[in-house]
Parts: sequence; C-alpha cells; structure tokens
Amino acid sequence: MTKKAIIVGASGLIGSNLLSILLSHPDYSEVLIIARKKTKSTNLKLKQIITDLDHLDEHVDEIKGDVIFCCIGTTKSQTPDEDEYRKIDHDYPVKLAEIALKNGITEFHLISAIGANEASSNFYLRTKGETERDVKAVGLPVTFIYQPSVLDGRKVKQRLGEEIAVVVLKVIGPLLFGRFKKYRAIKASDVARAMFNQSLKNKTGVFTYTSDKIKKRA
Repeated sequence: MTKKAIIVGASGLIGSNLLSILLSHPDYSEVLIIARKKTKSTNLKLKQIITDLDHLDEHVDEIKGDVIFCCIGTTKSQTPDEDEYRKIDHDYPVKLAEIALKNGITEFHLISAIGANEASSNFYLRTKGETERDVKAVGLPVTFIYQPSVLDGRKVKQRLGEEIAVVVLKVIGPLLFGRFKKYRAIKASDVARAMFNQSLKNKTGVFTYTSDKIKKRA
C-alpha cells in the first residue's frame, strides 16, 4: 500500500531534499506541499496548496494523507521579532499537528534543533523545546523529532555565522566522541534521508533523534 505525504517547508534545505526523495520513491503515490509559491515541478505525484501558513484553517479539508513532514523554521537574523519568530517555529508546527490529529493523519515528523529545551534561558532553544513539548502533547500515534546540529550542504548563500560554524565543525568533528558526537555538523540530505527511512517503519510512539542518531538512520 502506497502512502500520501504532506510537506510543509519543501522549499527549504531539508524540505527540498525530502521532496526529491519522496517524488522518486514508489512507496509514495502522492506528495502534497503547502507553500506560498508554486513550484515548477511537473511531477504527476506532486500536489500543491498555495497559501500563507496564517490561513491553514481555510485548507484543513485538503490536508489529508498518511504522514506530515514539518520542515519549517527560521532564525533570529531572518525574524528578529520574537512574536513572529515564535509563530513560525512554534505555532505553525503545533497547528499542523492538531490538523493531523483531526484528519486522521497518524504520523508527524518535526525538524527541531540540537539543544532544544523548554527550560532554556535561550529564546531560540526554549522555543524549540516548547514546540517539541506541545507537538507531543497533541497525542498523535507516531511522532518523530529530529534535532540536527549545524547543517552542511546549504546551496544558497549562507549566513556568515553558519559558514564559520560549518567550517569549524568539519575540522573538529572527527574529534567529537561520546556525548559530544551529536554536535557534529550534518548534511541536510542525511536529515531528509533519515526522515524518509523512518517514515517507512511501522513504529508507534515518540522518537527523538540528535545528529549522531540521524546519521545512523540516513
């Protein structure tokens, strides 16, 4: 039996890699993306809902399938306003999880970040932690949470801080072992591949993977 997937954030680094994988794999018969702009792909398996995520409620009846991949996110440099930042990194993913529950979508995959912690004094990490907490609280049968470290493989121009972090982690990465191994930089394609692979498993429950565990599942 083939599956139907929904991707939110398909134009991003991880989401675009995931979209390519799903469209080319026979286990998925349909891939629905929710985006602000229409993609140029002519793949017959691809369906699109063109909307701003503020208007998700208007498309609830269209968001149906077997699994949702939530690949959205922002940074402080992109979204300096904390209210807007929280809306993107917290409110949209939680809303999508609630829609999944309402529409009988049993599986939800969430991109979070290494160090996510609802008790953190860091706004970014606290928001990620609160998002994980609230998505899990929705109570879907299957929830996968991915906590990648710095992403390697960005095709568009990176922010300077990311460029430096990737270079540094590439150099010291081989020296990171044990509990520090999870801080190694990871390719976005590996995160996407791990998400896809886990979506083919018959699991029930909540699963959280840091970069080292993501790499093993890619």
